[in-house]
Amino acid sequence: MRVHDEAVVDRRLRELSGRLYGPDRLKTDLLTETRHALEDAVEAYREGGLPRAEAERRAVAEFGSDRQLVPEFQAELATGALRGLALRTLLISVVLIAAGDLTWQGSSWSGGPPPPASYLLLSAGLDVIWGVVAALALAALLVGPLTARWGSPRLVRPARLIGFGLTGALALGVVAGGALFGWSVGLWDAALTWPPMIIGATVVSAAWFALVRAARCWVLAERRLAG
Repeated sequence: MRVHDEAVVDRRLRELSGRLYGPDRLKTDLLTETRHALEDAVEAYREGGLPRAEAERRAVAEFGSDRQLVPEFQAELATGALRGLALRTLLISVVLIAAGDLTWQGSSWSGGPPPPASYLLLSAGLDVIWGVVAALALAALLVGPLTARWGSPRLVRPARLIGFGLTGALALGVVAGGALFGWSVGLWDAALTWPPMIIGATVVSAAWFALVRAARCWVLAERRLAG
């Protein structure tokens, strides 16, 4: 492809890129597909006998305006961001629910007096929160592809509600999990030196960091779509 063609295509791609937000890989794929389509259109017009400048202008103009392209692309990016958040959440929630009790087994305080009833209630509530989180993540995985395929407003709204519900449940999980961890340390000083507890806290912190990044990506992508 010739340098002059590349400059025109690159300028259009930069304009689109500046108006889109979402997962980096998906955004790159969308812009790459757009580049190929524009390049093919330019070459087709030139083979039809049009001058270079006219072929470039027509290819860019007929490909679509921002009003036509940006909502469609941004909707796909928002769907992809929700799918990424749901996949990451589902994997982490299953692991945490299955392995949560392992941090306590064999500890020096496990054979002592039971913790207060309110502590047990908070622990049970955290399990419920993670169950809700897993259910919402699964729902997002089911609704997301249908929304991307048909783009029906009847599916876009439920997907959006599921996304906000999932984000809110994760935020509640952060608060409840932090409170439970702090309470545990207050009840059992040895918890700070118990290896499974240390490993568990490290793994959970890394998991929450990954979830926060994914949730932020979806919120910003959804905000860009709504705006």
